[in-house]
Amino acid sequence: MASDVQSNETQQLGEELPQPSVGWSEPPSIRFLGAAGTVTGSRYLVTAGQDRVLVDCGLFQGPRELRERNWVEIPHAAEAVDAVLLTHAHLDHSGYLPRLVRNGWSGQVFCTDATADLCRLLLPDSGYLQEKDADYSNRRRSSRHHPALPLYTEDDAWSALEHFSPVSPGDDVELSDNLRFRFRRAGHILGASFLELTAGGTKITFSGDLGRYDDPVMCDPEIPGATDYLVVESTYGDRLHEKVDPQEILGELIEKCTGRGGTVVIPAFAVGRAQTLLYHLSRLKAAGRLSNVPVYLDSPMAIDASEIMCSHRSEHRLGPEQCRAACNVAHYIREVEESKQISRDPMPKVIVSASGMATGGRVVHHLMQYAPDPRSLVLFAGYQAAGTRGAAMLGGAPTIRIYGETIPVRAEVASLPMLSGHADANEIMRWLRGFPQPPRMTFVTHGEPESSEALRQRIAEELGWACKVPLQGQKMFLA
Repeated sequence: MASDVQSNETQQLGEELPQPSVGWSEPPSIRFLGAAGTVTGSRYLVTAGQDRVLVDCGLFQGPRELRERNWVEIPHAAEAVDAVLLTHAHLDHSGYLPRLVRNGWSGQVFCTDATADLCRLLLPDSGYLQEKDADYSNRRRSSRHHPALPLYTEDDAWSALEHFSPVSPGDDVELSDNLRFRFRRAGHILGASFLELTAGGTKITFSGDLGRYDDPVMCDPEIPGATDYLVVESTYGDRLHEKVDPQEILGELIEKCTGRGGTVVIPAFAVGRAQTLLYHLSRLKAAGRLSNVPVYLDSPMAIDASEIMCSHRSEHRLGPEQCRAACNVAHYIREVEESKQISRDPMPKVIVSASGMATGGRVVHHLMQYAPDPRSLVLFAGYQAAGTRGAAMLGGAPTIRIYGETIPVRAEVASLPMLSGHADANEIMRWLRGFPQPPRMTFVTHGEPESSEALRQRIAEELGWACKVPLQGQKMFLA
């Protein structure tokens, strides 16, 4: 019931909340340090007695006001957090870990084997890109800060990876007398899980990012068990994915663009969307389409992630031959000079490159080349958070800013939202209906304000559950 949750209003991240009065034994609590009022920066601080764990440790991404939150250290001394429990590898869930370790934290990071493998790609790459972006900004003098500094380095990321302790989905792990947990498969990407955490006898389920049902690549989310409290994502809480064949639309868009002599640039998340795109492109090639259109995968991390997919067969639906076909459909581009060569090549082609929201990485250099070309197509294949270049381009922005330069957008801009790895509103509701009984309280997070509020209303009206949308920094006692 709603009365089971006591709330302290939002505080600044660096401030401590008022302590309970003397003689009162504090119940378990959750403090929403990220993914509250936004779709990024997933971080939840769970306290039970003297034990503290972070569920997810993600980067804030998107507009400057969100990115600047990454420079505000989390509350409590870093060494007071006993462990980090990662639901999956995407940077908005894992990307703050190197900063945490850089600041002196020395606990364990628990996640699934596949998540650990993917983090070995994502985190060092993130550190490397942040170093390179800072260096580029300093050379171009395009930053407000002099000198521009990276949030963390590639070496910091490798240090963070030394703290990882992979566990198998379904295994019960005891952290202390007060805390135990297990991961359950959530679909979405390799290794993605929802988390069942028992804190001081109170069970809390964190959805992480839920995947799609009947996805051609990833398995369905597992059916959840009973829980006292629930934290559920709402990325697509106010939207439904179109019931169309993404492969057919992908083929038609590529054929139309290359037929007029253009290049298709697909900003794609290196982990998840890139592999799904390769699968659909391999099926199109097998059907005799796109026979004269070269496909380039210009992301070393996406290349490695595609190979990891074939080593984690239990995490997806593809057989060995389908995995090999997907991996072999593209020419792999690892070196920077090769990337520059394909960008300069005037021949029609498909370039799949990270990052998925066009916030950094090699894809921004391809956008500098092809966004001004009216023959070309920029095709987005996943969620575009507010304030990102991807969201701006889909919103019809006539120009974008890249490394301090104004780039005109004359290319066709389109999206394939049905390729998203996130459950839509109906699929989230389907997963929620799997709970055998209502939680005492459901907290709706990880969504833009409109999405979170829309999902909260559906849960309240259709399921009759008590439901809240927490604020950034808010602390909830789980009485």
